[in-house]
Amino acid sequence: MIYFNLFKNNQVLRKNIPNSVTLLNLLSGCISITLAFNDNLVLASLFIGIAAVFDFLDGMLARLLNARSPLGLQLDSLSDVVSFGVAPGIIVFQLMQISLNHSSFFNWNGIYPASAIAFLIPLFSALRLAKFNIDDRQTNSFIGLPTPANAIFFASFPLVLMQAEKDNQFWIIDFLQQYPTLLFLTVAFSALLISPLPLMAFKFKNYHLNNNLNRYIFLSFVVVLILTIRFYALPLIIIFYIIISQVKFKTINK
Repeated sequence: MIYFNLFKNNQVLRKNIPNSVTLLNLLSGCISITLAFNDNLVLASLFIGIAAVFDFLDGMLARLLNARSPLGLQLDSLSDVVSFGVAPGIIVFQLMQISLNHSSFFNWNGIYPASAIAFLIPLFSALRLAKFNIDDRQTNSFIGLPTPANAIFFASFPLVLMQAEKDNQFWIIDFLQQYPTLLFLTVAFSALLISPLPLMAFKFKNYHLNNNLNRYIFLSFVVVLILTIRFYALPLIIIFYIIISQVKFKTINK
């Protein structure tokens, strides 16, 4: 407690703790990109998950230490573009390359230009983050799919493929490694990033059941899915997050 009070009383140190955690988010994204370019997609996915943990922690620490600042907001968005835009985009690019290998698609020295559609993910992530920074309506909820959720959805693919291979679930491998599947999901989720769709945030003002019923249902669903189907749960969690958010806001608007 004494050390915590020292942190709170030292203004410079207090303001830089969340920013340092944000930079760890950025570092994790950079490592993920490097791993993805070296065809280690599973580890690249895990580092996006690590980046998401740091992204959660920097916001929590900023609130706890009362250290929110315009610099922190901009740094957070710049880090998110890399960790939750560029990094998952490159993972999808590599998956598209695999799916197009030995196909009749045009390629240049083994690079298929059709795989460049994966870069809709960083482009629309940057647009979503820029819109978020100037939109004062997104304090208690989100408008459009948050970039970390979008990144987790796509980063889950190598983990799902790894588990499917171990479980001999070859239909899952065939489905996720089809170029049309990756193309459709890339376009659809890029559109969700900048859509007017309302989505719930997980900033608890209190812990009363009545005020947070949808959040508790979602978190319970997450725990059950992860315990039962492991990595298969990750993309399903994001889809369920979108669905339960729509149920919540439609109930409120009635």
